[in-house]
Amino acid sequence: MAVNNKTYNNLLDTLKALGAAHHQITTTTTGDIFDIDLEKNTLYPLMHLNPVNVQTGPSTLTYNFQIFIMDLVGERANWTPANFPSANNLSNQQEVLNDTLQIATDIIGIFRHSEWQSALVNDINAPVYFAEGEFNLEPFSERFDNEVTGWVFPISIIVENDFQTCNIPVEITPIGE
Repeated sequence: MAVNNKTYNNLLDTLKALGAAHHQITTTTTGDIFDIDLEKNTLYPLMHLNPVNVQTGPSTLTYNFQIFIMDLVGERANWTPANFPSANNLSNQQEVLNDTLQIATDIIGIFRHSEWQSALVNDINAPVYFAEGEFNLEPFSERFDNEVTGWVFPISIIVENDFQTCNIPVEITPIGE
C-alpha cells in the first residue's frame, strides 16, 4: 500500500480542525509566539500553534510545535472567596490553569491514541498523526492588554513519509560531475 504523505498544510489543517471541534477552545491561531493577538478582541480560550522545526527520519517526518493554551484571568471587586472556594484571592487564575491544563491533556491524548483521527477519514488504515514520549507542560501568566494564563508544551507529531523521488519537479539531467 502506498504511503499518503502528510504535509505541513495537512497537519496545520488537522490541528485547526481539532481546535474547532474541541468544545472548550474558542480560537485557534498559528505562527510565531509574537503573532499571538492579545488585543481585547480575541475570543478565549485560545490555542496557539507555534511551529519550531521538522526532523526527518528514515520514513517519517516529525513536526515539532509549541502549543499554547490560554484563557483570560479576571479579577473582580465584587468576587468573594465563596465564588471561588479553591482560590486564596479574588482571581479565577487557579480555575483557568485547571481548565487549560485539561484542554492541553486532551490534545496530547488525541495524538497519542484516538478514534478521532481515523473517524475524520472513515478509514482505520489511513495514515494518521502520532505523538510519543513524555510531555512537559509549563504554566505561564502574561499581562498585556489582557491578563492571560495557561499552559505551553512542546509536541512532536510524527507522520509517515516515503521520500519517493518519482514526482519531484526537476529536469532529469545529471546534477553532479
